[in-house]
Amino acid sequence: MQPSADLCRIQEAFQRRRAESSPLGNVRSIAEKAATAWRAEALQAESREQRQAQVRLFRAHELDRKRLSLEQLDRGLSENPDRGCADAVSA
Repeated sequence: MQPSADLCRIQEAFQRRRAESSPLGNVRSIAEKAATAWRAEALQAESREQRQAQVRLFRAHELDRKRLSLEQLDRGLSENPDRGCADAVSA
């Protein structure tokens, strides 16, 4: 399971707060490194989520295109010559 961009941003903010509030230098250093890593992961997650959204949109357009072509084929094979005209008016 890959973390979402929102989860990464939340973790980054958490680590930044930890770094700011800790009196120990080593805890601050580790928390800052963790925040930087969460920021990089958030950027990757945003990119991944954007690609997935584009793929979903492309697939939806392809399904619509196939559906329309099948409807046109069905109209062409109909024994009723007025069927295509009636469908166009009702849509």
